[in-house]
Amino acid sequence: MPALKTLLYDNPPFVTHLPLNYRYTRSHCWADKVVGGRLRFGFTQFAARMLGEIVDYSFDAIAGTPVRRGQVLGWVEGFKGISDVICAGNGVFVGGNPALKENTELITRSPYAGGWLYEIEGELESGSLAAQEYAAHLDSVIEQIRAKGNIRGIE
Repeated sequence: MPALKTLLYDNPPFVTHLPLNYRYTRSHCWADKVVGGRLRFGFTQFAARMLGEIVDYSFDAIAGTPVRRGQVLGWVEGFKGISDVICAGNGVFVGGNPALKENTELITRSPYAGGWLYEIEGELESGSLAAQEYAAHLDSVIEQIRAKGNIRGIE
């Protein structure tokens, strides 16, 4: 598999590489078009860092059923918190990442590749962001965290 072209995001203490061909949501998920026109979704490195080491997850959505933007598909639990997995598109739920059954750590160790969460056949929500736009959004979020004095949460 060829290496992804990325945008280096560096706002200490948070540093990551954002794949340029992915789209991003303001709720810190990414989307990528994969074989067959499916959309694959996962948490960004920032979201994974905020959750901490992943210990459990579950999907309530059933493969083959319609899903819509904003719908809760399931949940993920990390040492730092629990987060709903929210659908970032409209279409049909294909399923969750089968590799996570054996290794939930992929969500935090490989968020932009092996740690993807779910796939749908359909369309991405409008208002998704390019990597550069998401980087600007991250700057804003990190500044808000700094203003509240909670920067250690993302170290």
